[in-house]
Amino acid sequence: MPLTRRDFARTSAFTGAGVALAGSVAALASAPGALATTDTESVGDTSRDAHGGVGYGPLIPDPDGILALPAGFTYRVLTHSGRTRLESGEYTPSNHDGTAAFAGPRGTTLLVNNHELKGPRANWDHPVPLTEGLVYDPAASGGCTVVEVRPDGRVAEWVGIAGTSTNCAGGSTPWGTWLTCEENSDRAGVNGMTKDHGYVFEVDPADRRANRDPKPLKFFGRYDHEAVVIDPRRGHAYLTEDASGPNGLFFRWTPPEDFAYGPGRFRALADDAGRLQAPRCYDSGGRFVDDLSRATRTGTVYGVDWVDVPDRDARTVPVRKQFAAGEITRARKLEGMWWGDGGAYLVSSFAREESPGAAHDGQVWFYDPRRRTLTLKVLLGVNPDPSSDGAFDGPDNITVSPYGGLILAEDGEGVSHLFGATDSGRTYPIARNELNVGTEQEPEYSEFAGVTFSPDGRTLFANIQDPGILLAITGPWKRQRR
Repeated sequence: MPLTRRDFARTSAFTGAGVALAGSVAALASAPGALATTDTESVGDTSRDAHGGVGYGPLIPDPDGILALPAGFTYRVLTHSGRTRLESGEYTPSNHDGTAAFAGPRGTTLLVNNHELKGPRANWDHPVPLTEGLVYDPAASGGCTVVEVRPDGRVAEWVGIAGTSTNCAGGSTPWGTWLTCEENSDRAGVNGMTKDHGYVFEVDPADRRANRDPKPLKFFGRYDHEAVVIDPRRGHAYLTEDASGPNGLFFRWTPPEDFAYGPGRFRALADDAGRLQAPRCYDSGGRFVDDLSRATRTGTVYGVDWVDVPDRDARTVPVRKQFAAGEITRARKLEGMWWGDGGAYLVSSFAREESPGAAHDGQVWFYDPRRRTLTLKVLLGVNPDPSSDGAFDGPDNITVSPYGGLILAEDGEGVSHLFGATDSGRTYPIARNELNVGTEQEPEYSEFAGVTFSPDGRTLFANIQDPGILLAITGPWKRQRR
């Protein structure tokens, strides 16, 4: 049943008052760059009180030129494209992206690691190897690997799925599998592909046999997928689309009645199973909101109705173009998602001239399925100088921290960070990428991706996408004060 505008107007006041990350940042967010610089420090500032107890202090340059971390923190390289090898003897594929961590047998940790490789295999030095039985399209270069980290520190890696395209983010399921998303919707015959792309696939890190004969989960739609989460209580799946011209969409998939979730159960569903829908948002006055960039204050709350997608497989028209103006709400660069606190956190990376509302360098929204509302939790003003260390811009992958708040991976311009956002919305640095893949005259630092904690919360895993490095970060984690 739709959430009526009258219902939303009546409840929006107390809904907005209870948001977790709105807090003190509402005023800060109105100033360009202010939120991004609130709690960062330079290396020269050694005062532990300079950041008011938020975060872990200044980042210390790495003599090995990979990762700057706060005092007391260390990192370890688990996989490195072109250097480490799979069990088969082939090199680790490149372009690491979305990752999730699972508790494995005998104290191991199993990581499923996406590889965002687009187009023909010949375009890449280290595509995902075409392991027999695990290939969807032999012409495609992307896929996932599974990385096993053993209690004694040893690491093993093997292919989870191959022959997919541009595996970007994705999401874990409550039953311990990984949903890998193709951020590319090439048809068979385009860019050398032999099958249609733009789908979601399920990968089981603990059961290699379950990954044989990969099947696209077409009921989730065919478009440039970014991320997906599953509501463990209601059974809905929520998905993001990173696309422009027009801007992409946030989706909800409702399973068929009496569908029972579990490993491999998606394979039994028909291509048109359930309902795929896009959001139609409106403010507390009942006014339609065409794009999430219209929000300029943290704590902004929009009511959400859901509109059916006419043709989810986009046989003739891309899904996002099947709606007329005024039918649905869009957003620029919808990126990572994470399920936590009873709802879905989702990122809109940045918005400039591609969006009708206010320019920003990153938003984090929270969708509450019980109230059917979207609340703006974090807002980053436009970064005036991305080349200097301090401000944050372009958040991408996201995770909910066991120590409170959120951890975000930067995919912006200039310097690249992992950074945290507290429950009050204040931001602080966790790591800085120091691996220059450009030149001394024109330095370039790859994005971070795949940020996720180990099941025991002691290790933060993250990727440097180019050239493709999976890192394990440990240190004196602490509960972040509100």
